[in-house]
Amino acid sequence: MTLLSLRPGGRALRRIALAAALALPATPAFAEEAADISAAQRIVAIGGSVTEIVYALGEEARLVARDSTSGFPPAAAELPDVGYMRALSPEGVLSVRPDAILMLEGSGPPEALAVLREAGVPYVSVPESFDRAGILGKIDRIGAAIGAGDKAAQLAEEVGAALDEAVAEAAARGREARILFILSMNGGRILASGTGTAANGMIELAGAQNAMGVFEGYKQINDEAVIAAAPDVILMISRGENHTASADEVFGNAALAQTPAGQNKRLIQMDGLYLIGFGPRTGAAVRDLSAALAELGL
Repeated sequence: MTLLSLRPGGRALRRIALAAALALPATPAFAEEAADISAAQRIVAIGGSVTEIVYALGEEARLVARDSTSGFPPAAAELPDVGYMRALSPEGVLSVRPDAILMLEGSGPPEALAVLREAGVPYVSVPESFDRAGILGKIDRIGAAIGAGDKAAQLAEEVGAALDEAVAEAAARGREARILFILSMNGGRILASGTGTAANGMIELAGAQNAMGVFEGYKQINDEAVIAAAPDVILMISRGENHTASADEVFGNAALAQTPAGQNKRLIQMDGLYLIGFGPRTGAAVRDLSAALAELGL
């Protein structure tokens, strides 16, 4: 039985909230032009990758709170938590007396954003796309917003180089592995990733194929679709101690048991923000996923 569980060091992250964020459609952020927050000293960061980038820029002293998907670096967990990025409480955000908000695209709901807008708190919405350009674009947007453009340029260069190297190494393996990313298996119902998702982006960066590349977004799939997809490996998010599904539990599913992944008990589990956060550590995550596939003979 082969189970690979990869997670970076540090305290456990808010993995379930992050996973749920990826399963829902994006919520439009504020429609107005972004405000000037370059002088802000009390910033609320909404979105795991947003918070991580602020820390990577060395500007973390300006953060006064973060959302529940922001668990890396470990020091971020010490900041007040204003709630889940797609279910923000405006009262919670305003309670920390912010003078600016950095918000990942898709945060909401719209009603909460409207209250924050009416309260007069300036904000910047950070666009999200699940590729190299998306990561570097987030770094550039955040750096420009908080007046750290020079730092952002240097960070983007380092992150881009690390990602390019990892992607080239993965491509050199010439693999044709088919990966099925499962977001959840609640009640035996498999919620899987199609195209246009963070999981799909990571699978492609690692030089593999999305076994469910026939639909967009996340969908529940039936047994026939699972068997027809014929994945070579199952990829899932590790959810911390006592919450991560074992290989026996995953492949106890009758449909998964009939796939090449099930027959060979191939399961890879990785930390959620690390795997699909599309932030500064994505190059390392690509390398780790590619190495895990190689260890499984794929």
